[in-house]
Amino acid sequence: MSASILTVDDSASLRMAIRIALTGAGYAVTEASDGAEGLAKATATRFDLIVTDLNMPNMDGLSMIRALRQEPAQAGVPIIFLTTESDDAMKAQAKAAGATGWLVKPFQPEQLIRVAQKVLAR
Repeated sequence: MSASILTVDDSASLRMAIRIALTGAGYAVTEASDGAEGLAKATATRFDLIVTDLNMPNMDGLSMIRALRQEPAQAGVPIIFLTTESDDAMKAQAKAAGATGWLVKPFQPEQLIRVAQKVLAR
């Protein structure tokens, strides 16, 4: 069975680009349009990987990660930030919150697939 990945981004066009890249690599992709929806979906179903934006309405990616890391069932799930932010202080906050990795937008589909393969190989 292929790995299941939750993507969380408020941009429909970006969610589509991520979905095309990941489904093309054989992954099953579920989408959420903001952190609140992402948190609801991630607590209802266990995903093998979560890819999230940082800046979103309703709940940002950092708040979503902090909430997910409070859930025992989500303890080992890798979470990758895919964001326009490249600030080192923000990266440190993300790591402290429990983020596994960081990709800066705009991203190359191959780059996203490589990161997914790397974290899912653990």
